[in-house]
Amino acid sequence: MATIKIPTPLRVYTANQAQVTVSGATVGAALTDLTTQYPDLRQHMFEGDELRSFVNVFLGEEDIRYLDGMNTTLNDEASLRIIPSIAGGR
Repeated sequence: MATIKIPTPLRVYTANQAQVTVSGATVGAALTDLTTQYPDLRQHMFEGDELRSFVNVFLGEEDIRYLDGMNTTLNDEASLRIIPSIAGGR
């Protein structure tokens, strides 16, 4: 099964789990499984059915936006990472 690494700010919504095992043949299905397991996380990741603009999802080292987005195919060893955008500074 695929895994998703959860960033520290979102771990409060995943019972402090740093990594969650998910099922799904695509990134979208895996994220749906994640937010089914941890429903409070959904509002922080999605705006309706779309990922929020500041939520970046990587498959290995590749941003899914440059692959097939939510339709990107996963294998059982897939490792996803959620990386929220950080703004600020000068």
